[in-house]
Order: sequence, then C-alpha cells, then structure tokens
Amino acid sequence: MFVRANINILKWESEFFKRLIAKLDFIDNAKIISIYQLNQFDIVQVKIDSCKKVMINKLEKIGFFFVDGEINFLLKIGSGNIFFNNTLFKTDNIDIAKHSDIDLLCKAAEVVFNKSRFCEPWYSKKDSGRFYALWIKKAVLGEFDDICLLIKNSVGVILGFVSLRDIDINTARIGVLAKIPGMYSENIGRKLMSAAFYWCLQHKKKYLNIVTQVSNIAAMNLYLRSGAFITSTEYWLYRGYNDSI
Repeated sequence: MFVRANINILKWESEFFKRLIAKLDFIDNAKIISIYQLNQFDIVQVKIDSCKKVMINKLEKIGFFFVDGEINFLLKIGSGNIFFNNTLFKTDNIDIAKHSDIDLLCKAAEVVFNKSRFCEPWYSKKDSGRFYALWIKKAVLGEFDDICLLIKNSVGVILGFVSLRDIDINTARIGVLAKIPGMYSENIGRKLMSAAFYWCLQHKKKYLNIVTQVSNIAAMNLYLRSGAFITSTEYWLYRGYNDSI
C-alpha cells in the first residue's frame, strides 16, 4: 500500500513531550513513504479531511490508528446576533487575564483538558493537561494566542476563560474555552462566547473560527446555538513505533 507524503519533524512537540514526533503532509510530487521511515519516530501524526476515505484506508493499512475527530465552525460577527443579546448580566464582568491569574488558570486547564488527542497509549496520562496548561499560560502572556478573556462574578471570582488569536484583518480564532471546575453559575459557556463575540466586534472582525472535538457534544450545541455553522470535519490518526501493521 503506497502513501505519498512528506514527513516533517514537529520540533516543539518533540521537545515538550520528550518523544520524537512527526507529521505527514500530503503535497503534490511527494515521495512514497516507507515503513522504515515511519519507524524512526515515536509518533507520526496525520490530520486529514474526514471525507478522504481512500487515503484513510491506506493509512490504516500501514499502521495508523484513528485517535480523535475535530469539527470546524465559523461564526459570522454582526451586531444583529440574537443569541448574545442579554447574555451577560450586570453582575458579570469581562476582564483580561493577568500574570497573577496564570496559576489558577493552569490548574483549571490541567483538569478540564485532561482528555484530548494527546492520549494514551501514544502520550502519557498527564500530557494533555500539561499541554493545555502551557497553552493558557502562553495565551495570558500573549505568546501563543493573543489574549485571554475572563468571566468574573460580582465579587471578582473567575468563572471561566477563553483565549483568542488574531488570524488576519477579518478573522479571529478561539484557542481554548472552559469554565473553572466547580463553578456552576448559569450559562458560563454562553457568557464566554459572548465575551469572544464582543471582542471580535470591538476589533472589527468579520469571522470567528472555532474548533472542537467530535466527542464534545455540549460545545457543539453551544456553537450551533450561537449561530456558527460547520465548515469541515477532520480526523487525527497516529502511528507509534510499536503499532502493528
């Protein structure tokens, strides 16, 4: 079974997870990859459009396994969106996360994002939480995403957080969105979406990109209710050094 692709080393992920990790990129005129080449890495990743059944079948036959699926949403930004009207109460406060918030947000991320595509047996049990804790830290510092917004109650307690990245003049993207574990205030997810939406309005964005796992039904329902629509679905497949062929 022949698969043509480039094998590109993911340097940052390899250093962070302490494994040699690569990703397949399908481009025109790429060479046929060999099992020997794949075996040089602890993990080889593929992100592929879910409609490409023939290629997915080929990848499975050379040892790749389905790990997770992603759904991509697009939300058009406009002042007439009914979903966000009256979502935020007078007692709710939108704030920009500061350096002093990092410890709390990192601890929350380790708990909330403990299940993702960074899962066993390819990654260790705590790797997912570590990854997203670093993500939110970098978002607060403006080193990965550009900003992290917080929803706080009337006494300043953080209820949830959402990070945003400025993609281009018209587009922003949500990085991570979650409520703080143990917080049960009403409609935290909707309020976080409102915070992201109004940030986009203030910065004259026309579109907001959002990605979530196929298993996250609550998030999908939230985004659909907000007026976002699905643009594509993709699968993550992995091949480890010890995966059978």
